[in-house]
Amino acid sequence: MPFHAARSRRAGPSYQLGDHGPAVAEIRSKLAILGLLPTGRDQPEEDEFDETCDFAVRQFQQQRGLTIDGIVGPQTYRVLDEARWRLGDRILSYTVSHPLVGDDVAQLQRRMLEMGFDCGRVDGIFGANTLRALREFQRNVGLNPDGTCGPSTFAALDRLVRTVTGGRPFALRESELIHRSGPALAGKVLVIDPGLGPADRKVMRLGNDELPAAEVVHDIARRIEGRLTALGVTAYLSRGPETDLDETARAEFANATGADLLISLHVDEHSSPLAQGVATFYYGNDRLDGYSAAGEKFAGLVQREIVARTGLVNCQTHGKTWDILRRTRMPAVRVDIGYITNAGDAARLGSRSFRDCVAEAVVVAVQRLYLPPDDDAPTGAMQLPALAH
Repeated sequence: MPFHAARSRRAGPSYQLGDHGPAVAEIRSKLAILGLLPTGRDQPEEDEFDETCDFAVRQFQQQRGLTIDGIVGPQTYRVLDEARWRLGDRILSYTVSHPLVGDDVAQLQRRMLEMGFDCGRVDGIFGANTLRALREFQRNVGLNPDGTCGPSTFAALDRLVRTVTGGRPFALRESELIHRSGPALAGKVLVIDPGLGPADRKVMRLGNDELPAAEVVHDIARRIEGRLTALGVTAYLSRGPETDLDETARAEFANATGADLLISLHVDEHSSPLAQGVATFYYGNDRLDGYSAAGEKFAGLVQREIVARTGLVNCQTHGKTWDILRRTRMPAVRVDIGYITNAGDAARLGSRSFRDCVAEAVVVAVQRLYLPPDDDAPTGAMQLPALAH
């Protein structure tokens, strides 16, 4: 069931090795605040994106679960800005149109969860769940439950020691929700996100022909959509083939549908033609203590099913904080299906039967996520006709 959001894609400037200027000076200042760059008069020109700055950016990206490319694009810049905040630096409150985002919000969410107040996952975004948890905390400690984290609330938080240590409460709740929803796929809602839009100019070279990677990704998305719809799932595409949306807009669309799951489809590329294989990603970052247990399980199922059914090289599953994983309220998985710069992977992606195989693997992984252990099947064994019964 196609249903497309209509916001335009928003791009922003990016900075990398060799750049100069005030923006680079600001980036260096933020990295220095985080202890990733030294300070002092003996350092290089403060507006120079030199090798030291490049290393610091890559280190920051690795810490934060971002793409490690040394480029400060819009997402890395936003996360750099978020990282400077500590709980108590500013008043925290809820706004619908522009929610506050930062490490201080993540600290508040961790405190709430440790004391038993359910604010959802730790994502550093002050949303409606965080507001409800904060108000409940304020009521419990005798404060005005206005949902604003100001001086009196900060003082109450400082007075209280942790009542729960260890574990990830939201991870347990998320897994329990999957279990309670039952094994049947009929009635569930799933968003399929073609990760490459018309602005992505990546092409696969197949002999003398070229095939746009975005077309391949969208084709796989439609094949998954058709199979899920036949099984009674309400399946939405996050966008059409001519619509360009950034990750935040696609995440907001998925949240608006009330989806149970999201799967984002991509292909990869590399400067080396030897790079090949499939990898999956879920929301997870130890630095923020943010984690999706159901997302990790779903990513593992998708990864194993695709590897078993296609023979693609297994590049494993990984926790990341990309917007499509972080800003979605449901378990979300991104899958990078092969490298278009590898001749073998590209030839497979160009095959319709291969894309059918990938689509079947994804749908089987969705079903296996909801099955109790006793009813599950070995990886690569379950067939689509059996899912309808």
